[in-house]
Amino acid sequence: MARLNLLEETRFEKLPVSVYPDQHVASKNVARRIAELIRYKQSRGERAVLGLATGVTPIGVYRELVRLHKEEGLSFANVVTFNLDEYYPMQPTAEQSYVAFMEENLFDHVDIDMANVHIPDGTLEQDEIHAYCLAYEQKITSFGGLDLQILGIGRTGHIGFNEPGSAPNSGTRLVTLDDLTRRDASRDFGGKENVPRKAITMGIGTIFKAREIILMAWSGKKAPIIKKAVEGEISSDVPATYLQLSEHVEFVLDQDAASGLTRFDTPWLVKDCVWDEKLIKKAVIWLSTAVNKPILKLTEENYNNHGMAQLATEKGPVYNINIDIFNKVQRTITGWPGGKPNADDSNRPERAEPALKRVVIFSPHPDDDVISMGGTFIRLADQGHDVHVAYQTSGNTAVWDDETLRFVEFAIDFGKSQDRDVQQLEELYSKMRSFLKGKQPNQADINEIRTVKGLIRKGEAIAGARFAGLEDDHIHFMNLPFYERAKDQKLSGFEDDIKQTMELLQQVKPHQVFAAGDFADPHGTHKVCFDIVLQALTRLRETEEWTKDCWLWLYRGAWHEFETHEIEMAVPLSPQEVMRKRHAIFKHQSQKDTPVFPGDDAREFWVRAEERTSETAKCYDRLGLAEYEAMEAFVRWKFE
Repeated sequence: MARLNLLEETRFEKLPVSVYPDQHVASKNVARRIAELIRYKQSRGERAVLGLATGVTPIGVYRELVRLHKEEGLSFANVVTFNLDEYYPMQPTAEQSYVAFMEENLFDHVDIDMANVHIPDGTLEQDEIHAYCLAYEQKITSFGGLDLQILGIGRTGHIGFNEPGSAPNSGTRLVTLDDLTRRDASRDFGGKENVPRKAITMGIGTIFKAREIILMAWSGKKAPIIKKAVEGEISSDVPATYLQLSEHVEFVLDQDAASGLTRFDTPWLVKDCVWDEKLIKKAVIWLSTAVNKPILKLTEENYNNHGMAQLATEKGPVYNINIDIFNKVQRTITGWPGGKPNADDSNRPERAEPALKRVVIFSPHPDDDVISMGGTFIRLADQGHDVHVAYQTSGNTAVWDDETLRFVEFAIDFGKSQDRDVQQLEELYSKMRSFLKGKQPNQADINEIRTVKGLIRKGEAIAGARFAGLEDDHIHFMNLPFYERAKDQKLSGFEDDIKQTMELLQQVKPHQVFAAGDFADPHGTHKVCFDIVLQALTRLRETEEWTKDCWLWLYRGAWHEFETHEIEMAVPLSPQEVMRKRHAIFKHQSQKDTPVFPGDDAREFWVRAEERTSETAKCYDRLGLAEYEAMEAFVRWKFE
């Protein structure tokens, strides 16, 4: 019976999928399987032939293999490796090369014979590549083929660098990279314009010959493409769907990457559910969207025809369910994000007391506050709350180089106009120009340039916060150490960042903390900054009484928005408030028009913000709620 239930639950999935609590557990499991293969081959006096991948996804696997080598004696003496791909052209000594990646993350730390390591050569002349690729295939065959191939997956659905349009029988070859793939790689290269347009990659046909294939994916960013790869029709538009044809493949996912699969996203379509309040709310909102009807107009027939007959039977009649969910969604709407004074707050998202609250808004970059929650920021200040904003990093990587020179030129000209000695500034300016003239893609700036870029963003942040209604003594620039450390070395810990955050929280003793919960940030800074805030609050909760009355609210908006069923506080904005928010964002002039790191969304940040908050308001309207110009959405973090 259990086996039948599992088959029913996974009936939309066209290949085997294993889901783990997080990427760390999953990575250790994959590393253990690789280690077992290596040891089995050793016991037979044979070589283990591995197909290896690069990128962020397999780093945890390589880290665990290194640990197994150092602590448990796993030897790589009998291992032969073939890497999936390499950029073209690419020097093996370049920071972005996959040769450098593999050496840094695996080969330099284990006892592998480098003669057994094979990585596509990015230094070849173009007329040499065809013959080289044939030889690469022949070499794999000469070792008896790949025992195990590990894969990641790109957001285009590529495996290796087999982009959309690749044939299922393709071999190792030179390919042209998809624009989205190049955008995703842009940060490693200091801008998309520096990312190579081509790569040498094993083909899908080459990958298929492996005796075992493991595709790994972590984080919610990969959830949409994983759903297509696992549940979608086989198509050259999503090359990973070809893996559905293999009898030797397994997808290994963390919970976030698997979250879009039917059994997790809409489980009522594949199994009986335990209908708690959270799941009922999600299902009813989903149903309303699916049939394009307001919540209060949903019928029993709608429930029965969309996999929700069990809900109607157990919790019905459906009209009562509709009213309950309608009321729950309606109660998330509030024009008082700091709580409405002298009001019954039993069904409101925030407490009525104290009427005026101390608030800290943590902003990972110097503009996330106004982009993601600018309307709420202004509303809190207008309603008299004691609002502080804390800019966690300088954001100095996201300023164009020529902007830096322009500001120093202004300082020199201003000094001259005041008959000041500007010799030192001119010498500094000359040094900066000389450095920038020879600056290589993704090369870290010298300290003087970092400082100027940081001051540019600091000035913009002050202007934005003042526009929102804050006095200067409520504007905090934390410059958390991890941000600068990451430019020069590997991150080793965040203890100093956590302690600094604790000190600010102890100083303000807030009733409300707002932090960025938008972990789709391609830089990773939002997630790091949130973890620092969470750790600081968690530690303070052990000893300080005021923390028991401190609520933590998460905001999004710069990259993605919360799903409607997740929202616990929705702050409506009038057309005038939307315009005020826009002007606050405009204070960040270095980020306007074309930001340095726009991610995969070509729109300006103010346009993204307005269209996302407008869409949130439209979602509420379609559910049958009041129609607003825009809405900013928040989710409350629940401490254990």
